[in-house]
Amino acid sequence: MQVRHRQTTETHRHGAPRRRPTPRRDGAAAPAPAPVDHLADEHRLRDSGGPDDRALYRCGCGTAFRAEVSASVSCPHCGGEQAW
Repeated sequence: MQVRHRQTTETHRHGAPRRRPTPRRDGAAAPAPAPVDHLADEHRLRDSGGPDDRALYRCGCGTAFRAEVSASVSCPHCGGEQAW
């Protein structure tokens, strides 16, 4: 039977030693970590004006145009209905 000594330093899951924060010499507390923004993608999308609900359509007459995404879009050149 082998006896193992208890480890005196904390380790991560992977066995690497965990770094402990060193105290500052001037006595000030270490700055707090920045808060994690779980909705950063949503905030970025809202700040940019939201999604662009326009699509590029190509009509049979050869005209290409951008229009609002809809179930009924007509060509501005010939008036033909576009399939969605």
